[in-house]
Parts: sequence; structure tokens; C-alpha cells
Amino acid sequence: MQFGEVETAEAAGAILAHSVSVGTLRLRKGRRLSPSDIEALATAGVGRVVVARLGDADMGEDRAAENVAARMAGPNMRVASPFTGRVNLYAETAGLLRVDRAVVDALNGVDEAITLATLPDYARVEARTMLATVKVIPYAVPDDVVAAAEACLGQPALALHPFRARRIDLFLTATPGMKPSLLDKGEAAVRRRLDRLGMTTGEVHHLPHEVQALAHALGQSETELALILGGSATSDRADVAPAAVIATGGRIERFGMPVDPGNLLFLAQIGARRVVGLPGCARSPALNGADWILERLAADLPVTGGDIAGMGVGGLLKEIPTRPQPRDRKASSRKPWVEVLILAAGTSSRMRGRDKLLEQVGGEALLSRVVGQAVASSADRVHVMLPPASPRQASVANRGAQIVKVADPGEGMAASIRAGLAARRTDADAVIVMLADMPDITSAHIDRLIAAFSPADGREIVRATDEDGTPGHPILFGARFFESLARLEGDRGARDLLREAKEYLVEVALDAQTATTDLDTPEAWQSWREGR
Repeated sequence: MQFGEVETAEAAGAILAHSVSVGTLRLRKGRRLSPSDIEALATAGVGRVVVARLGDADMGEDRAAENVAARMAGPNMRVASPFTGRVNLYAETAGLLRVDRAVVDALNGVDEAITLATLPDYARVEARTMLATVKVIPYAVPDDVVAAAEACLGQPALALHPFRARRIDLFLTATPGMKPSLLDKGEAAVRRRLDRLGMTTGEVHHLPHEVQALAHALGQSETELALILGGSATSDRADVAPAAVIATGGRIERFGMPVDPGNLLFLAQIGARRVVGLPGCARSPALNGADWILERLAADLPVTGGDIAGMGVGGLLKEIPTRPQPRDRKASSRKPWVEVLILAAGTSSRMRGRDKLLEQVGGEALLSRVVGQAVASSADRVHVMLPPASPRQASVANRGAQIVKVADPGEGMAASIRAGLAARRTDADAVIVMLADMPDITSAHIDRLIAAFSPADGREIVRATDEDGTPGHPILFGARFFESLARLEGDRGARDLLREAKEYLVEVALDAQTATTDLDTPEAWQSWREGR
């Protein structure tokens, strides 16, 4: 790859390495410069620009990151589309993440151009949590470097183990004079923990803190996992709770753990059943050693005395004031919730009696095709805006999209946008405004817009352009702009908003004229069909 400053007239086809802002001209770094860009730069008086130009043996940043990420993805993970050399991997279900540090270190040691960052080993994640991110630093990487990075991934770097639903029996013992409220507090805290891990509480046994009573109850239990929360802390293997396990024919595998809070936990076995003696701190919602044990058991991961002995590094939990509590632990980064608004309430007034959205494309109505592509994308929900009592509804029935009736479609595009916004989930992170008469837009194009969306990086509006940079559709808007979109009127759409919010705008170039090809007239349809 060649990198450096060149004459603007010689930069066509190269990648702009440094953003340019001169007068009204704004070109972001990473843009492949088109002939029209070169003309605009020259008009603005920009005589030289810093660019990157790929060689024959180079692989572009997006493709390189995508190739590496694709080799990493295992069951229960989803790979997002690349953007600026970055590909994120997300969890598709709640579970526990295992990370093979040796593989990650080996990949990061191949070349400084390719990096992989992950969550910690044994991280508990919810669905949609970002698990890892592959980032290619320069604009291109030699093919052999990418191949070497891929070769490191012969062994999986990541494995996501889903939590398995199961019933758990809980045994609560009480000492004489113990307040019932303390028992209730403990039971509620344990129930919350189990609920977060996809497990449910079966029988709850309230017992005196005595070996014989507890041993009898344990012997009657049939669930694969039993939890004991004693009325008095366990201070020795011969104490009440461990002794009750031994009395039933069980064995104590480990008493005590190098995690604080949580030191006084014990792990035991009765036949094929696991038993966990919970420390007193389990009555609190704060993170403690019991959480680490329960998370592994919920994910069907082995837990041995040796595993517990290895928890000391990082096990000092009480001195980490910023560590989140289990009841309100949130993923540090998650996949944004994005909904697609397909504007299909127009009148087809220029089609001379035909409905453009019911024209056939590949054996199905155009509207059906567009909806199908949106549903197949990584967007979380798709809405189709239709006029009341429209024959178009039959073409999108049972396609997985929500039909939204626009009461006043004659007002123009704004009425459809307002109707779609009203139908969205209230905590949605972004919406994609998509025209229904654009036959070349695919699910992959929609995924590229979603991948480019990053409020933390100031990318809160993502607009599709043609290959030459001509602005088009679809356009993604982050939640910051929902209120402005809801105030739109008439048929101008969001043009004024786009002009006023340039600092939040990033553009994604699609193939050829994909972003500007809409079919409004019989002539446009004929020309498009002849060009296929």
C-alpha cells in the first residue's frame, strides 16, 4: 500500500487518509475519491491531499477485518458488517463467554495492523452484548498478513455457552431468634440471581439450622442443583451445612474460596447432584463469589475445587467501588436496536394508472421484495407504512413486517415518517428510513448502514450514496433526531435536518447507482429492466 501526499489531480480512486473541510466542502477520511470529488477539491482550492492507494497484493481494511471475524464466529454469535476496518461480534443469547487468551495473543502478535479485543474470560453477557471487535489499523493489509492471522484461528478464540433453564431447590435454615425478614431477604436475593441466569426456584425449604433436618430435606430433593443458605455462616467442614451433605452420602469438594466477598462458600456433590453452600453475602444483591460459581453451573461449565482455587486473581471484589451490582449490571457495549421504516404510502401518481410497488421483480411484487430484504437484514424490526385499505397489503402479509396505516398519506413523506416513529419501540437506538421503490437495495446494504452507526464516535446519521458519492437512500437516524423527524411536514423529507446536522453525518457508498435508483415512471421501469 502506498501512503502519502499527492497532487489532487492524481488522487482519483485513492482513499482519502485525512478529512478535508474547506468552506462548504466536507470529505471524511476513508472515502474513496471519485472524479466528482477531485473536481470539488480543485474548485475549493485544495491542491494536494493525503491518500492511501492499495497494491495488487493488498486487501482493503473492511474485507480483511471481515475475513478474520468470520473465522472467529462460533455458535450463538453474530458477526456485524464491516465499517472503517472494524467488525464487531455480538451475543445472540445470554450466557458465559470463554476466551482462549493464547489464541487472542497469537493473533495480535501476527502484525500490528490487525487487532482483536475481547471481553474478559468468563464474562457474563446478555443477548446483543458486544463480545469482541476486530480492527484493522491501516487502510489495507498485505494478503499474506491476513492469511497468517486467519491461520491463528484454527482453534476457536471465543466460545459462548448459553445459560440452560432448570429448576433449583433452595434450602433456608434459621437459628433460634432469627428474624423472618432476614430469611425473606435471602430468598428474594437468590431468586433474582437465578432469574438472571434463566433458572427458576423449585421447592423452597425453611428448616431449623440443624444437621438432621437439613440432611433429611436434602435427601428428598431431586433437582440437579441445590442451594443452601444457612442461618449461621459456615466456618468449618464439620459445621452444620457441610455435615448435612456428608450425612446424606455426599462429599465436600471445596470449602472456602479466594474471592471476597464470598470466602465462606462451599461446593459439594450428592450423587450426580451439585450442592452449593452459599455465603452470607448472598443475601445482598452485590456481586460476590457465589455469582461466579452459579454463572458457570448455569452455562453447564465444569466447576472444580481447582477452578475455585484459581479465582484469586481478580477475586478482591469489595475494593472495586465501580463494579456493577448483579441487579443492574449492563453490557459495556451492545448491539444497537434498529428499526426500518419502509415508506410505501405514496400514490404512484407518475405511473399512469399502474402501481409501481406491485410491479413484478424476480417473480414477486417490488414491495414484497423490498420488505423481504429489510426483514433479512440485522435490523430488529421492520415497519411498512401503507395507505388505508391498500391492495398493497396482500403483497407483504406474513413477511415478518409490521403494517402501519398512514391516515393522511396525501401529505407526503413526512406523514409516513411520523407514523413509523410512533410505531417504533420507545427505547430504539435508531431508525432507517427506506423508500419502497428502490429495487437494488439488499439486506447487506442495510447491514452496512447499521455497522456504520456509532453515537460514541459522532456517527449518528448514516446516509447511503452511490459509488461516486451522490447522496441517496436509505438513511439511518439515531435517537437524537427522533424529535426532529416527528416534526417534519410535507414531502421534503429530512433534507433540512440533514443539512443542519452535518457534523453527525457519515456516508456509506453502495455499488454503482444503487442508492439513487428509484422507479417512479413506466420509462424508469423499462430502462431498469433492460439494464439488468
